[in-house]
Amino acid sequence: MKQHPVKVHPSKALLPREEQLAWKIAAVAADRVAVQKPVAEMIINRIIDNAAVAIAAVNRSAPTSARTMAMGHPRKGGATIFGLPSGKGYSPEWAAWANGTAVRELDMHDTFLAADYSHPGDNIPPILAVAQAMGRTGKDLIRGLATGYEIQVDLVRAICLHEHKVDHIAHLGPSAAAGIGTLLGLKQETIYQAVQQALHTTITFRQSRKGEISSWKAFAPAHAGKLAVEAVDRAMRGEGAPSPIYEGEDSVIAWVLSGRSNRADVYGPVYYTVPLPEKGEPKRAILDTYTKEHSAEYQSQALIDLAFRLRERIADQEAIEKIILHTSHHTHYVIGTGANDPQKMDPRASRETLDHSIMYIFAVALQDGSWHHVESYAPKRAARPDTVRLWHKIETREDPEWTRRYHSTDPDEKAFGARVEILFKDGTSLVDELAVANAHPLGAKPFGREDYIRKFRILTEGLISAREANRFLEVVQDLPKLGAEDLHLLNVTLPRGTLAEGKPGIF
Repeated sequence: MKQHPVKVHPSKALLPREEQLAWKIAAVAADRVAVQKPVAEMIINRIIDNAAVAIAAVNRSAPTSARTMAMGHPRKGGATIFGLPSGKGYSPEWAAWANGTAVRELDMHDTFLAADYSHPGDNIPPILAVAQAMGRTGKDLIRGLATGYEIQVDLVRAICLHEHKVDHIAHLGPSAAAGIGTLLGLKQETIYQAVQQALHTTITFRQSRKGEISSWKAFAPAHAGKLAVEAVDRAMRGEGAPSPIYEGEDSVIAWVLSGRSNRADVYGPVYYTVPLPEKGEPKRAILDTYTKEHSAEYQSQALIDLAFRLRERIADQEAIEKIILHTSHHTHYVIGTGANDPQKMDPRASRETLDHSIMYIFAVALQDGSWHHVESYAPKRAARPDTVRLWHKIETREDPEWTRRYHSTDPDEKAFGARVEILFKDGTSLVDELAVANAHPLGAKPFGREDYIRKFRILTEGLISAREANRFLEVVQDLPKLGAEDLHLLNVTLPRGTLAEGKPGIF
């Protein structure tokens, strides 16, 4: 990997495009380096993972609305939409919108955490939709997805968005545009313009994940994917973009991220150093990402597993006086009591809010010893008096060591968990800790192909037929051999009459 310093430059400097981050991202996307077998295998795993969580959510409100909107944009030979018959095609940007919303709804697909947060699997819907609509092969899709994952992970390693209250889809727009560029074999110049357009149009703010969290949390990455498809389309037609989008005097870094300043020396410091593969270097970033076993925000994964473990050692949960979760800055301030969001302690809160409340999640996991993507968030479950009592005894505290481990570049010590201290009314205590979730590559039970397949079968049970499940799993595992005429088979169809119908709108 080569490290690329990125800073703001005055317009009069006329920064050569060869020195611009967007041009360097485009170079990675245009590099036709072979995809290594472990990467291709993991891409298959993540396509299975996305399909699992999408079908499990397909009849919920946000995915239903997104699907209904997309159905207003049919296209012969276009992209497929989860739940609908695979023989029906739709405009790829709208298929990306529908499928991306379904994938994100349950917050249960893959994750990568570093300087910022991300769900790299959000790259799959837009890149797959374009592959289907443009007649690309399974091998083309694999190459495009390897790029999408690589660029998003590299940006997340280096550029923190959340400290400026910018939502993490600002890294998804450029990564999806770059992945589509690789998929279609576009020239570096075209990808460069598309990356810049995609970033320019995907700057949104973190209020979408603050306070009373709404269904927009599911729509947001689908919106970025849709905009990335449109950005590539415009660039292919020869249209340009705001440039340099990262380094310019009035750029994203200058006025939204760490370059924002009124100092006279504003152009002096290097604000970010972004790692990117060198020419000819394989794109392996997907191997550093990890999926979720439980339907909840990633920082809760290890704590759910730890709650299961602690539950066996507590005879009477009513005897608990207080529970303190000593954890990282992110867990404390985003999903913990450090967020100062009263909604995170409210039994009437939305599902989207509850899955970003580690206090609620830990309480339910400790009581139930299990986690379910629907039942664990049911309003009746959240309102149980004994749950509310326990829930309100839980607080989080930032621990500098857990924050350091969260940001560590050493994969052997990087951690997303916590040390849990349970204080009982009789003055005794119980302390335990867990650094990574069981399903993490370094966890007690790392996810492999069979785990992804098991997750798919569990989440789609009762929604699709066994025949459809078997058909999809057989096809997806043969991805490298799929021809252009076969990519529509990566869709998953629900039985006739079982898809929810959305409310009417404009489309």
